Amino acid sequence: MSDVELKTVHADEADLRLDRWFKRHYPALPFGRLAKLLRTGQVRVNGRRAAPGDRLEPGAEIRIPPLDAEAAAPKPRVHTPVRPEDAAALRAAILYRDDHILAINKWPGLAVQGGSGTHTHLDGMLDALKAGGERPRLVHRLDRDTSGVLLLARTQKAASHLTRAFRDGEVEKTYWALVLGVPAIKQGEVDMPLSKIKGPHGEQMGHSEQGQAAKTLYDTIEVAGQRLAWLALRPVTGRTHQLRVHMAGIGHPILGDRKYGGPDAMVEGFEKRLHLHARSLSFRALDGKAREVKAPLPSHMQASWDFLELDQSREGFEDAQG
Repeated sequence: MSDVELKTVHADEADLRLDRWFKRHYPALPFGRLAKLLRTGQVRVNGRRAAPGDRLEPGAEIRIPPLDAEAAAPKPRVHTPVRPEDAAALRAAILYRDDHILAINKWPGLAVQGGSGTHTHLDGMLDALKAGGERPRLVHRLDRDTSGVLLLARTQKAASHLTRAFRDGEVEKTYWALVLGVPAIKQGEVDMPLSKIKGPHGEQMGHSEQGQAAKTLYDTIEVAGQRLAWLALRPVTGRTHQLRVHMAGIGHPILGDRKYGGPDAMVEGFEKRLHLHARSLSFRALDGKAREVKAPLPSHMQASWDFLELDQSREGFEDAQG
């Protein structure tokens, strides 16, 4: 029998259902047994009773009661060999490295984790970045079609440090987006709670007063006529598809975002890909020093910036800072 354990939910497990978290970490534990452990209060989340379908927040503590050896056995991690071309691309994407942390420029179209029908993903390629040390760990996520800065932990100590930093809002994230139309207010915030809903493209996120709190700050950096605007976006919270839903929700969907912007988000003359990029992350490394990592635009966004003659020496939020 194992002892009682407290396990912390990592940033890349945000919004995961509790029963699926157990399936990931304790695959030999039958669902019926898990349901009984939850019903009798032996499994708790942050000290409270929970249900199988509850969604998890980063940093939450899950109480694991004593389990027999078979049920407690961790799922063996199987990694298929990384293709040489993928390994080379990943190493070329490194933006920052120290003894504990890596930052890469994730390219659009690369899923961070596997799922139904997803066979090539970043998590399956991380052996290419071991470099004689531990296998890097995911500590947060970007959508498949969103490019830009993604932090990886090279050690367990770094994983705990970064997970806590993301949970406590100590990591400042700035995204660049090209949106349809021009916001009436140059700098502002979108405060719109979100939850999962049924949409025309299957399950997606949407506005719901009963949903989770979600807030985004935005700054209009430059406009191209009245047709398109270049925004800097800072998510205060980290909900799934938050930036995409918030921009569509205020009537300025992100260029190329058919899921939330519909056909109007596709503009002739521009590549039909999402124009959303994690431009920079600011955080404290384990040595206590502040770090800022910036990622250059992917090729399809760079082509749009060049076509519109946008001035990339600007970053956004300068007025708010100064």
